Amino acid sequence: MKLHLRVWRQAGPEKPGKFVDYDLDGISPDMSFLEMLDTLNLKLVRQGEEAVEFEHDCREGICGSCSMMIDGNPHGPDRGTATCQLHMRRFADGATIHVEPWRAKPFPIIRDLTVDRSALDRIIAKGGFISVNTGNAPEANTTLIGRDLAEAAFEGAACIGCGACVAACKNASASLFTSAKISHLAKVPQGHPERKHRVQAMVAQMDAEGFGSCSNTGACEAACPKEIKLENIAEMNREWARSFFVRE
Repeated sequence: MKLHLRVWRQAGPEKPGKFVDYDLDGISPDMSFLEMLDTLNLKLVRQGEEAVEFEHDCREGICGSCSMMIDGNPHGPDRGTATCQLHMRRFADGATIHVEPWRAKPFPIIRDLTVDRSALDRIIAKGGFISVNTGNAPEANTTLIGRDLAEAAFEGAACIGCGACVAACKNASASLFTSAKISHLAKVPQGHPERKHRVQAMVAQMDAEGFGSCSNTGACEAACPKEIKLENIAEMNREWARSFFVRE
């Protein structure tokens, strides 16, 4: 395959950025998008130029590191797919592909396609955990959880924290991410001791980080590589209201 890439290059957070054009030839349709970028970087290094900086880790759709906009879509054109799971056969031979970083004020650009997503970590630190006693692990069968409840909780727990929901939202809202973390812990009994504190603290931190409000357009659900449902946001709102009126 032959490809024409327009890649966002930016030397640092305070430096101006711009799209730079690159041509690639001999790209296998079976390559992942990240392998294609590896090929571009190998070419650039051999030419004595600086490689394109982008995040990656597991390359298995688990870690959420491979965050980039591809032709205006977070993670690319396929639904339920992270960038590392996107293959070049999805694009036509000779296609022009635009690649740029997440565009959101709470995600400042570090360099090229890499942004600082630590705002999501700070939301998690405010309440995305459960209390456990130290010592021996408890017997698994002492806390029974129905299958339907466990599966509903797991749907929220599947969130990989990539930030695609923020990048897709016109308001740069982190509501889908935050609600997935809140709702999956609220559904299981182990998460109940911190239930009230969790939702108040995480929502407050989300607002403090500068994320916008949810206007229920559904762009976040469409962009999510794990297809987290919009219903989680309604669940978060119910948990938030409950925290002020229900005594634990």
